[in-house]
Amino acid sequence: MAEKKTVKLLDQMARDLAHKLIDRAPDGHVVVVSEPTRNLDQNAKMWAMIADCQEQIPDMREMDGESIKLRFMDALGTEMRYLPKLDGTGFFPVGHKSSALSVRQFADLIELIYATGAQHGVRWSEPQSLAA
Repeated sequence: MAEKKTVKLLDQMARDLAHKLIDRAPDGHVVVVSEPTRNLDQNAKMWAMIADCQEQIPDMREMDGESIKLRFMDALGTEMRYLPKLDGTGFFPVGHKSSALSVRQFADLIELIYATGAQHGVRWSEPQSLAA
């Protein structure tokens, strides 16, 4: 596998490094500039919230956490693709990863989970100081 370099543009020194890497890159290389993806705190918060929803919302009790996450991502409007199963018994979702969401998109996902929880009277297990 080709070596990859990732530079987080936090300050001028990081920007200078990114410029150097671009200047030294051979023709044909690819540069991608994107928003940062979700962070570990957001991810931990989401899974705790999903567990609360699974425990307290009747139609989520029989679902696994991954399926609940996919329901929320679908409601958020993230793109979904489905492929047929090899044995022809149905379809499965592909390319639906919360780790690919930007920090802003992930915050929207958490807000959607909060809103759904509020509709169903979910009591969050997290301390209130972390709820914001």
